[in-house]
Amino acid sequence: MILTFFSSHGWQSWDVEHRPLIPEGMPVLVDDDLHFEDGPAAPRPAAVVNRWLRELPASGAPAPSSWENYARVVKEWSEFLAEHGVGLFDSRERLKSGLSRYAEHRAAGPLKARFAATTWGQHMSILSLFYRWAMSEGHAQAEPFTYRSARALFHGTGREMRVNLAVRRTPKPHVTIKYLEPDFTELFRKGLRGLAPDGSDDTGYRGRELVRNAAIGDLALATGLRAQEFTYLLPWEIPALPPEPTAVPIPFPVPGGITKGRKFRITWTSYEALVGVHNYVELDRAATAEGSAWRPPRRWGEPLLVSEPDARGGRINGVRRSWESLTPSERRRLVAPDGGSCLLAVKSGGAPFTAWATVFERTADRIRARFEPRFPHVHPHRLRHSFSMRTLEYLVTGHYRQAAKLVRDTDADAALVFYLSKADPLLVLRDLLGHSSVLTTEKYLRRLDTTRIYRDAYESAGAAAGLTGDAQADREAGAEFADDVEDGNI
Repeated sequence: MILTFFSSHGWQSWDVEHRPLIPEGMPVLVDDDLHFEDGPAAPRPAAVVNRWLRELPASGAPAPSSWENYARVVKEWSEFLAEHGVGLFDSRERLKSGLSRYAEHRAAGPLKARFAATTWGQHMSILSLFYRWAMSEGHAQAEPFTYRSARALFHGTGREMRVNLAVRRTPKPHVTIKYLEPDFTELFRKGLRGLAPDGSDDTGYRGRELVRNAAIGDLALATGLRAQEFTYLLPWEIPALPPEPTAVPIPFPVPGGITKGRKFRITWTSYEALVGVHNYVELDRAATAEGSAWRPPRRWGEPLLVSEPDARGGRINGVRRSWESLTPSERRRLVAPDGGSCLLAVKSGGAPFTAWATVFERTADRIRARFEPRFPHVHPHRLRHSFSMRTLEYLVTGHYRQAAKLVRDTDADAALVFYLSKADPLLVLRDLLGHSSVLTTEKYLRRLDTTRIYRDAYESAGAAAGLTGDAQADREAGAEFADDVEDGNI
């Protein structure tokens, strides 16, 4: 079976009256004989899969990367069944036998074929969605999965849910630290600037574009943006600086064109991080991109020439467009009015810079080798986790509520002040991270060490109330967390 991707380029020569409705970049499965139909008989399984794929943008999977992932999962499953003489829409008994053999193949088969439990779970979820769709559309009479009923509880409200028994159980991940502690965060920020832990110049390191790296690293830590989001920002989308320094977070709109699921949201950033980005844009970036003759390589597509840019959009090849509508692939083809890429971060010569995973990992490697052997590997998502923990800690301990009180009578954003003063910490974090529900945020936080945050907040509140002198209370509280340690929860 062949996996290819649809392009409407040259459709006028296809002997069709209108441009096809298939989205650009949509995966298409083709059988090895290059046929899609067998006369008036029922459509081939590959054709049915293609119908399902074409409906994904309207059924909760708008991202092209998700389409490709879904297509590869069904392709690999279909090919495995075919090798063992089982059809994609065979009887339930034969499909269940095929699933059992497939589970063994992915768990203990050849090394290159093995899946981790989490990858296996993702594949089973995708196949379950496919078979439920196929059965509802009348293409399949059975599916290979068995389900059990479970009840999920959240804030005292329960709901029934189905659990796929084919999903392998995984160990609880919340004991693994996936974020940077405050001291390691400062060490990392100094590393991006080419500094030693004491703040002096790291004489053994000759780095380049340190201002750029520091500005983007601080922005990621202060906003919780995903790698795709901060990589494909444009300078015109950076919020203006407030007239005066402020302790209250500054709203930071995240355009839907670069977010996961293409959903607009507003996160926030700190005044310090925003100053760093503005300084980079106005000084170092301007000097790097000035007079650049850069153009996107031909394999990316035609250049998109920008003129008359402002905070909302600009003319792209003469037509007014909003930045919000531009996807990452379109943004990296933008050419600024004075030359060079339009992305926020550029490299020497004005070309777009996108290799942030490499920058962060090399910085962590250097810190680990020269200063701190315990320093962890740092990838872009670890900075998002660090933002989540720091934000939750400040919200739980009342930091932002106190900051809001300080500016209540000033010209600060009144809506944000009210929001910070009244909203539940989980609801605030849900909105900042762009989760669809607070249940997602709760499950996400289970993977992080949130117990420490609530313990520290409890102890601080006790100290403020004059309760810390009670030795019996200290012993009882300590015993509660000792039980967590024994159970492996910390």
